[in-house]
Amino acid sequence: MAQNKLIDETSPYLLQHAHNPVNWYPWGKEALDKAISENKPIFLSVGYSSCHWCHVMEHESFENEEIAKIMNENFVSIKVDREERPDLDDIYQKVCQMATGQGGWPLSVFLTPDQKPFYVGTYFPILDNYGRPGFGSILMQLAQAWKEKPNDIKKASENFMKNLIGAEKITTPAKLERELLDEAAMNLFQIADNTYGGFGQAPKFPNAANLSFLLRYGKISKISKFTEFVLKTLNKMGKGGIFDQIGGGFHRYSTDARWLVPHFEKMLYDNALMPLVYAEAYQITKDSFYLDVINKTLGFVQREMTSPEGGFYSALDADSEGEEGKFYVWSKKEVGQILGKNADVFCLYYDVTDGGNFEGNTILNNSIATSAVAFHSGMSEENVRSLLAESSKKLLDARASRIRPGLDDKIITSWNALMVSAFATGFRVTDNPKYLEAAENCVSFIEKNLLDGDLLFRTYKNGKVKLQAYLEDYAYLINALVDLFEVKPDAKYLELAQRLANYLVEHFWDGENSSFYFTADNHESLIIRPKNNYDLSMPSGNSVAAHALLKLFHLTQNKKFQEVSTKTMEAFAIMAAENPFGFGYLLNTIYLHLQSPTEITLLNPQNKELYQNLTKRFLPESILVTIQNSSQLEQLSKYSFFAGKNFEDTTTVFVCKNFSCSLPLKTVSEVEKLLF
Repeated sequence: MAQNKLIDETSPYLLQHAHNPVNWYPWGKEALDKAISENKPIFLSVGYSSCHWCHVMEHESFENEEIAKIMNENFVSIKVDREERPDLDDIYQKVCQMATGQGGWPLSVFLTPDQKPFYVGTYFPILDNYGRPGFGSILMQLAQAWKEKPNDIKKASENFMKNLIGAEKITTPAKLERELLDEAAMNLFQIADNTYGGFGQAPKFPNAANLSFLLRYGKISKISKFTEFVLKTLNKMGKGGIFDQIGGGFHRYSTDARWLVPHFEKMLYDNALMPLVYAEAYQITKDSFYLDVINKTLGFVQREMTSPEGGFYSALDADSEGEEGKFYVWSKKEVGQILGKNADVFCLYYDVTDGGNFEGNTILNNSIATSAVAFHSGMSEENVRSLLAESSKKLLDARASRIRPGLDDKIITSWNALMVSAFATGFRVTDNPKYLEAAENCVSFIEKNLLDGDLLFRTYKNGKVKLQAYLEDYAYLINALVDLFEVKPDAKYLELAQRLANYLVEHFWDGENSSFYFTADNHESLIIRPKNNYDLSMPSGNSVAAHALLKLFHLTQNKKFQEVSTKTMEAFAIMAAENPFGFGYLLNTIYLHLQSPTEITLLNPQNKELYQNLTKRFLPESILVTIQNSSQLEQLSKYSFFAGKNFEDTTTVFVCKNFSCSLPLKTVSEVEKLLF
């Protein structure tokens, strides 16, 4: 079988295309030099391994010999995995947004040999269809225009470049005040779906940071509708098809307004971000439903997304055997064969019907209370719950023998860092030591494989590391180290966080415009040095950097961290208030700043009531460090956060705010009086 230049890559997405008849190149010197020396335009195709329409375009066009012939004769074709190169994706997605009003994957961009875009789109059908021009005709027209109308090409690329440079506009800084949160909450609530939860209409994404912001705003404003809306959203999602009811974990998004029919791919980052907001809901309500979602999600990651070395894989495909969702759906007949006499109760609870709710099969979801199923079945609620748990396990075991969706097993630093935060938080609310172990193992894995001094790398696969890390890799990892340090205060985590933070400020900070660049100052030079400010499916590096540096300042008293954090928040504050949907994580950081973080040190947590009163409570304005033994405290005594505190035989709490500390607190009532 023929192969192209992608055969030596490690990215599963690039390797999927290594046997296409297209002469694909990875992004790099060889391809870029070839375009210049042969004076050929570049066709840049950006996608990722679990992208459905990327697969469609590959099968239709890139496996087609005639299309490949046109591409090979007229273009230098470059394939990019957007998860490896988010910098390239960010630049050319902005171009696509300008040209078409929308972005997405596959991203199809035609560039001059000096990398300037002149034509852009996303998925193109092979023939003129769906109101879109066919890919074959686009190739022919652009190849002809390149030869016969060079001035038109030049004009188009100059126009794109002018708009692209203008889009990286300087922000207007604003003073950080409570009114920003008020405006943001009201604006965000304008697009809330009060029937099914979430924001806007279909398709619906989980938007964890926006939900967390509304929980914080509900607390600070004492207006219950904000908290109630978030709890409704989390209930609908946790009972809907977007959540894998028996296997745990969240699918990418819902194609409908009521969270029933998902796009079935599972991304690591969604399954890192969602447990955080479910943990907050549990801390507020003490409802075990939220704990169940956390445990199922983290259990899924441990079972299916964890490498033997301790890192976490990137994604599971939506498709198996060429069909989207086939791995996850059930027929009533199949459920009956597996569960026998218990099938009726299971089918009633999870809405499994003869007709199904998805192409003749059923996506498991729950819209009926356990009490109603118990009444209908003449059983106790406890027996129903037990039967459902047993039945779910049987179906999960049966599902394991199906042909699995494709796994993208590359390990991405930033996504792994998000997962460290999720496991640290999971440990805080459940006290499950396996979660703490997973977080620590992942940090050890990153230190061993993806860190060289202060230089961090982006991806790891099959023993190979690739690519210098981006802003989000540094910011997320610093944040994760602080999160892990709060529940396991080993000095090495705090020291590594500081080292990386110093590198981040030195190599990514734009002092003139008070924000961070997406790439370091020693990164490959591209047509622009991009910035990414929006919190969308993942929080932006700017927002997370501001959050991590704010916490680090309180832990270390390094004023540089405070200054950079504050300036970043001020730079985007107006945009966040006016367009809160794209700044949820930043708003959470501004909330923490405005609340002047309460510094809580919990020493010797043997008093379980006192320990749980703090760890199981919603305290988003606090930094809470739990110290298990005197040697931990001794290691940390050089930091003012811990200085002057003594480790005693009994559980002791210190609460500090605005540079003033309480006396040692020994009882729940003393802590309650001071904090609540």
